[in-house]
Amino acid sequence: MVTPVVLSTSCGGNCRPVSGSLCHARVGCSGLRKTMSRSASDNLKKGISSTFGFCNHFSGTLWASASGISFAEKGGAELFVPAGRWLTGSFNLISYLTLSLDRDAVIIGSQDSSDWPVIDPLPSYGRGRELPGKRHQSLIFGSNLTDVIITGANGTIDGQGEIWWNWFHNHTLNYTRPPLVELMYSNKVVISNLTFMNAPFWNIHPVYCSQVLVQHLTILAPISSPNTDGIDPDSSTNVCIEDCYIRNGDDIVVIKSGWDEFGISFGQPSSNISIRNITGVTRNSAGIAFGSEMSGGISEVRAEGLRLSTQCMGSESRLPQGVVAIRITGNYGEHPDDNYDKNALPDISNITIKDVVGLNIGIAGMLQGIKGDAFSNICLSNVSLSSKSTNPWNCSHVDGYSNSVSPEICEQLRSNPGPGVCYDGNSYPASTVQQQAPQKSSASRASGSDHPSVALPCAPAPVVLRRLCCAALMDTPPTSPRFGDSAQHLAKGR
Repeated sequence: MVTPVVLSTSCGGNCRPVSGSLCHARVGCSGLRKTMSRSASDNLKKGISSTFGFCNHFSGTLWASASGISFAEKGGAELFVPAGRWLTGSFNLISYLTLSLDRDAVIIGSQDSSDWPVIDPLPSYGRGRELPGKRHQSLIFGSNLTDVIITGANGTIDGQGEIWWNWFHNHTLNYTRPPLVELMYSNKVVISNLTFMNAPFWNIHPVYCSQVLVQHLTILAPISSPNTDGIDPDSSTNVCIEDCYIRNGDDIVVIKSGWDEFGISFGQPSSNISIRNITGVTRNSAGIAFGSEMSGGISEVRAEGLRLSTQCMGSESRLPQGVVAIRITGNYGEHPDDNYDKNALPDISNITIKDVVGLNIGIAGMLQGIKGDAFSNICLSNVSLSSKSTNPWNCSHVDGYSNSVSPEICEQLRSNPGPGVCYDGNSYPASTVQQQAPQKSSASRASGSDHPSVALPCAPAPVVLRRLCCAALMDTPPTSPRFGDSAQHLAKGR
């Protein structure tokens, strides 16, 4: 049985948005209001009746009460946001909760920075990403959660980021800007069937998470907007990202794992990540990026079915130290402080790029390793890039293999690939498959789906990946009430 969260009308008056509340913004809000404090989330976890304050400018305060025992024992709870424009500061999610938006619902982030609490920096970063010290909390935030779903009938979450972009350009920020969604130390997370717009900073940031499904999203921001990354899995494992359209001002999808000495000390890599069927448009950043913050390590990543349009890089791996289709560099040159280990060298190896077509390319590739620490086993196969350059490849301190690459690749990569180095048809390298064979699971898609069920669809098993929709991610599916409905919506598309 699902614990209902029922909206009803109560009391009158105008309102102003505060953290932890939603305020109807059809005309605008002012004055005082009854609110739900962030501590209400804690009360809900304890089974104490709480009031969610939704303020409607015309009809008074909308509120939702959830009484109860434990949401887990009741099969989860759903917080439904009805049609309308709802203004809010930062608010926290709790475990076993589905946040569901009506098709015509718009959650709008406040443009008052005081509505976005200031919190400690991530331990794997040691400071705010933009400024030393603390950072603003994301609009939708949660930590140490399980079974959390953010979904809807293609409702919208608008961060109203323009004011934050102006503060960034004018150098008037006091703290690092907030993402739209950030979940920390959480597992069994689903984010699906929504439009995210105008993030102040990054859009979707799961950090220190596992079993994360991000699917059927539209993410929009002006291509001139600073640092509006689309989806940033960070020190996270078993992540599936698929069937998304992203048009923004920075990287489309970027995998991270901590920054310099802080990331090394924290020591939590990003691994077992599948990126599929992504359409992306960006002005001067990467379609798929690895780093620059990747000091905790990145491994076992597969990206396929990508359609990327960018004036800079299509696929990029960036490390500390016209259009470029493929760039791997060991000299990104940005650090949190002066205490990083200048002698720490990365191990970049076993990268395969295959079945790629690029049009209107300036430079086909810049593959630039580190002197004394060459990037190894770089393999390109069946790659056709219509480069206009007379020197389409720039390679240094790399070695590897190639097959059917146009224009002709640099000499360091002209050897034919040996067995177990490049992908062979639909197979991963044999050594990788032996290390991580796919596992069986009881998790399954909605009835009628022709997709198989596996425990870790992001595991290296391309034959399965090409047929598998990532909704079968969890060993056991979330207990929140709309997971089944969400899976059915995802199976059918929007």
